[in-house]
Amino acid sequence: MKQKIILIGGGGHCAACIDVVEQEGRYQVEGILDVAEKVGQSLLGYPIIGTDAAIPQLSRDGLLFHITAGQVKSAAVRQQLGRLVEAAGAELVTIVSPHAVISRHARVGKGVTVLHRAVINAGSIIGSCCIVNTGAIVEHDCEVGSFTHISTAACVNGNCRIGDSCFIGSNAVVNQGVQIEDNIVIGSGAVVNKHLSMSGVYVGNPVKLINS
Repeated sequence: MKQKIILIGGGGHCAACIDVVEQEGRYQVEGILDVAEKVGQSLLGYPIIGTDAAIPQLSRDGLLFHITAGQVKSAAVRQQLGRLVEAAGAELVTIVSPHAVISRHARVGKGVTVLHRAVINAGSIIGSCCIVNTGAIVEHDCEVGSFTHISTAACVNGNCRIGDSCFIGSNAVVNQGVQIEDNIVIGSGAVVNKHLSMSGVYVGNPVKLINS
């Protein structure tokens, strides 16, 4: 019997996650939580049953959770939802597309989303509640902190260290061995060829800080 899960966040990223849940076949979506204005609506046939205020009761009912709110730039919303689930004593589950490749020598934390055609190679460690989005690559021996989003078709090369609450934009490239500290945003198509320690938004090839 499939375990029942609640998805938290009913936007476009949730739709992508639903597709993974359906194809993975491990869980059954019991419902979605979103803002009050959306309660009673549905997404891809699944009902929006309440707001995040329902998390404690749903946890007591034995349901599992996955955060499906998106993350562009700030991780604050996903972090807040994670705290609510943790405070309720509930479990966050990881979902992995059957079309993704995760080395058996890699480690993936709780609450992680791994979408179609993503690759996580040997020796890499993915922190809790990360998103490894469609076609993203995390090469060998990397560390990715919690609540970090590796966006579509981004490439993190080997031996990189990326901190918590970062965003690596679509088609960005992080060169071999680079370290990126917490709360850093890398724009789409950027090339990161040096260590980054100051939080802010970086764009370009090579990257430069545009907003701290």
